[in-house]
Amino acid sequence: MGCFAGAIEGWAIGANAAANVCALGIAVGAWRYRTALTLSAILSVLGAYLGGKAGMNTYVNLASHGIGGAFCATLAAGLIVAMMSWRGLPVPGPQAIVGAIVGVAIAAGRPVEWGLLGKIVASWVINPLGACLLAYLLSRMLTPILSRRLLGLEAFDRLTRVILIFVGLWGAFALGANNVPNVTGVFVGAGLLPPDFAGLIGGGAIALGVLTYSRPVIETVGRKLVELGTWPALLAVTAEVTVLQSFAAIGVPVSTAQAVVGAVVGVGLSKGVATVNFRQVWGILAGWVLTPTLAGGLGFLFWLVLSRFFG
Repeated sequence: MGCFAGAIEGWAIGANAAANVCALGIAVGAWRYRTALTLSAILSVLGAYLGGKAGMNTYVNLASHGIGGAFCATLAAGLIVAMMSWRGLPVPGPQAIVGAIVGVAIAAGRPVEWGLLGKIVASWVINPLGACLLAYLLSRMLTPILSRRLLGLEAFDRLTRVILIFVGLWGAFALGANNVPNVTGVFVGAGLLPPDFAGLIGGGAIALGVLTYSRPVIETVGRKLVELGTWPALLAVTAEVTVLQSFAAIGVPVSTAQAVVGAVVGVGLSKGVATVNFRQVWGILAGWVLTPTLAGGLGFLFWLVLSRFFG
């Protein structure tokens, strides 16, 4: 049952987060939809297996749960992320699982490391703002230089599309490394799974979500926030992946959704405020606030209902 709940959450995160690494490349025609999803699924499994261990320790230290608590937390987080994916909103998987872990811990009367929680919440703010600032600076510094000679040339456009594919693959690797702790980290803490096997299972669940139900969020990220050309899309994905890989290296799982939205908005702001669809942005921000709140409340209720079953 625990693995089933983890699989649901992994599928939901994969369906939601695939857009964050390949939507812009698809939107500008750098690669085809099915090719992008297949390669992203493969790289996300590798990222989960090779780079996800450090982030698992973060959730182990946040609050200790047995198999019952882990089941309630992952099931609650998975259902909330799946609901947001159905609505086409890119939402943060880490916020969902953190909210659910805390909600279950409160319901079960278990201690929560509030200091660590504060650091995690701080990363939720730094992540999108950092990606936004980096994308804005890259666009402002590099675009004027290249526009004089290269932008608009067909050969440069083709080269940019190729680079965009490789950066997208790097992003898929970072997606797996950042999100597998959200899927199986609590099961590692409960002693149910060893870290290597947890990375493999979680990565497979994420890959399944990427392949089966990622189109709604891909449409939102790729076309509804800001209309980007090939070069701006490359700048946005580069900023996103740089921020994601930095957090993965220090063992703090952060959201690919927050990073890509911040990066896309940063590139849009460099071209003028009018280019950004702020109505869509505010809707996404509302989803970011609701995600941990709803996941925490649902995890709380699941524990109250199911705690007797788990003894």
